[in-house]
Amino acid sequence: MANAWTTADPASTQAQPRIRHITTADLRDALARGWADFQAIPTQLIFLSILYPIIGLIAARAAWGGPLMPLLWPLVSGFALVGPVAALGIYELSRRREQGLPTSWLNAFDVLRSPSIGGIVFLALMLVAIFVAWLGTARAITHLTIGPVAPDSIGDFLGMVFGTPEGQRLILIGNAVGFLFAVLVLILTVVSFPMLLDRPTDPGAAIRTSVRAVLANPVPMALWGLIVGVLLLLGSIPAFVGLAVVVPVLGHATWHLYRKLVAW
Repeated sequence: MANAWTTADPASTQAQPRIRHITTADLRDALARGWADFQAIPTQLIFLSILYPIIGLIAARAAWGGPLMPLLWPLVSGFALVGPVAALGIYELSRRREQGLPTSWLNAFDVLRSPSIGGIVFLALMLVAIFVAWLGTARAITHLTIGPVAPDSIGDFLGMVFGTPEGQRLILIGNAVGFLFAVLVLILTVVSFPMLLDRPTDPGAAIRTSVRAVLANPVPMALWGLIVGVLLLLGSIPAFVGLAVVVPVLGHATWHLYRKLVAW
């Protein structure tokens, strides 16, 4: 079969997967394997061609001033909430390479032929809903702290945020709430998306398995979330160029982390 999708008898697909306990050494190994996959199948040009137009359009529109400017940071940082959707093709590349199949960046689109595509679409729409909820929450926090501002320039807005007590409250509350949204997405998706690609199952079972995996490994998974956050931040600093490497490496590494966490 061209895609070599995992096939299993009905009883095994309905069985509850076993959750393994992992350590920080497993996190390091997942990252190392993710880097090896990225070197074998470099995809940075794809991510540059996708990320740069989106981020560029948002930044350009916000630079004009107006009501969108206060949402610039929530918009850009909120892309991490839908990151698992962008990483789906990366999971598929690691899955194929793991099975020893011929693999190129074009195989990322094989996700569209997955037997679990219905469940994948459901989870993707769930993340979009969470992203929209985050933007609405960020807008409400902005109104409650610095008011319904419409600054004329980025300089005026930054001065308001960093130079006033109201702006400092915005930073504190906004980042704290954003952290909670990020934790929610990590818990719901760190295992669920790779699991749906791995074998036919329903999205509810995939989400429950993801929650079980996080609850069984609270410290390693908290550290994993910190690693993801730090790498995304570092990748964003040089004009977002680093994300073209960070996002695929984390995607590959997440597949290998799933393999370490879940046993059938």
